[in-house]
This record gives sequence, structure tokens and C-alpha cells, in this order.
Amino acid sequence: MALAIGLIACSQAEVKAEASDPVLRPVKIEAPVEHIAQVESAIDHAVDEKTVIIEKKLECDGVFKQGGAVLCKTAPHAKITVDGTATKADENGNFVFGLDRDAPQKTIVKVFDETGQEYVETLDIALREYDIQRIDGLPPSQVSTFTEEQLKHIKASSARKKVGLSSRSKEMGFRDGFTMAVSGIKSSDFGNQRILNGEPKRPHYGIDIAAPEGTPIYAPADGVISLADDDLYFEGAMVLIDHGQGLISMYLHMSDIDVKAGQKVKRGDQIGAVGAKGRATGPHLCWRLKWRNRNLDPELLTQWPHD
Repeated sequence: MALAIGLIACSQAEVKAEASDPVLRPVKIEAPVEHIAQVESAIDHAVDEKTVIIEKKLECDGVFKQGGAVLCKTAPHAKITVDGTATKADENGNFVFGLDRDAPQKTIVKVFDETGQEYVETLDIALREYDIQRIDGLPPSQVSTFTEEQLKHIKASSARKKVGLSSRSKEMGFRDGFTMAVSGIKSSDFGNQRILNGEPKRPHYGIDIAAPEGTPIYAPADGVISLADDDLYFEGAMVLIDHGQGLISMYLHMSDIDVKAGQKVKRGDQIGAVGAKGRATGPHLCWRLKWRNRNLDPELLTQWPHD
């Protein structure tokens, strides 16, 4: 059956796809010279013959552009801030962070080891252009207004989503990269936005993939289900997967949900099926990704290496 791609979206405008290869960039941070001198002095005056080697570094690979994500390795259990947002490396020194749709051109990563020593690196982030549609002269009835009952449903839905998005699994399901969650045709890109009667609407924080109703949706990476809800106002039926350290993927408008909250899933496990529930104009998957409060482009993570 032919799909009417142009009509299938989360009430969002389409945006021109951007062809861009991910930038893989190793980054190494050395300890300050004065710190090294202090260590060398301590070694010279040591009472035993032990050899002390101190090497502090930050190595990062990923997609260094707005909407991208970066996987780094540093000292085990190090405390980190990314533009002020706190996170922590695991026992192997691994941590992940995301770059918001509107991330600045410079991102500052600070690493604090167990001694309190601070290491700072500034990363260059590629900016993107998004399709912004301005539509004026619309009657008020065509610019979103809600009844009291609808507002009550929206508020209740928001509270349940907040719980799912607050999940912080210790699993590291993102390490091997992401695969596509569904087979279909992309009908809307990440980041587009409409301005209706001068009022900016929320950007489209996901990609839309058009597919027949009932098409299987698969977990793109290992994780834990943090939400499985079939009664959300905008999203209809939605599943959230916590892939670790605050990286959470979202699947909207599903016709069926095959998982439950707390369940562990592996990459390739079926989590549900494509539908058109909630605020949708036809069957499709709206696939989103968040790191903490940052909105990411899930398609970019499929460019990460994976086995």
C-alpha cells in the first residue's frame, strides 16, 4: 500500500534532511605542568622504590553537532560537568552526554578525579540549520486551544512522563551504538518548527518514520523500560527506554505496547507496533531521544559504531 508521506507527521512541518558524516575526534587532557612537577618531586623523595605513574586524560568519540551525542572515557568514577550539567563516569571511566538541538558552538567538559583535581576541555560543536515555517493570519481556532477536560488530561500525562524521564539506570546499553527502531520512510526530520500568528511552537524533537499500522518497533539498544503508557494526550501510547546515565529513547503513537515498566530489553527486542494514537495524522513512529533535559536526534546515534 502506498503511504501518503506528506500527510503523516506529529503535526509538524517537514525539514530538509542534512547529509553529514559524524565527526570522530579523540581528545586528551594532560595534568597541569605544576601538578606534574609536584608529583615528580614526591617521587624523588619517596622512601620506597615504588614507581608512581599518573596519566589523566579524556577521550571522546561521537557526533559533535547539535542533536548529537558523545561517548567519553576518563578516570573511573570521576565526577563530570558538561556545560554545568552534572554526571559521573562508571567504574571503567565511561560516560555519555548529549548535545541539545540548540547547543552552543562550544561545549565545556570538566572532569574532577577522586583527589579533586580538575581537568577542562572545550569541544567545538557544529551548528545545524532547521526549517522554520512562519504562518500568519490564522483564525484563533486553528492555533492550539484546549478544553478544561483536555488540559486535565495533558497535566496527568505530563506527570507520568516526568516519572519515566527521571529514570537513571546504571546499565550502559548505549555503548555499542543504536540501530533503527523501525522499517519505513522518514517523513519528518529532527528540529523543524512552526511559528503560528507570531507565536513560536515547540520544535519537533524527533524524527517521524511512516510505516503501515502494526509494523514492529524494536529496541535500538539495550536498556530498561521506564514507561509503558497507552493513555497520553499528545503521544497516545508511548514507551520510554532508559539506556543508562540519563540517555532515554521515546516511541510515540504506538498501536500496541509489548513491554512493561521495569522490564529489561536487548537491542532488537520488539517493544510494540506502529500506530496513530494521540495527536497524529496517520500511522507512523515518532522517535525521540533525550539526555537529561536535552533533546537529541536519534538518527545521529545510528552513526555510532556497533557490532
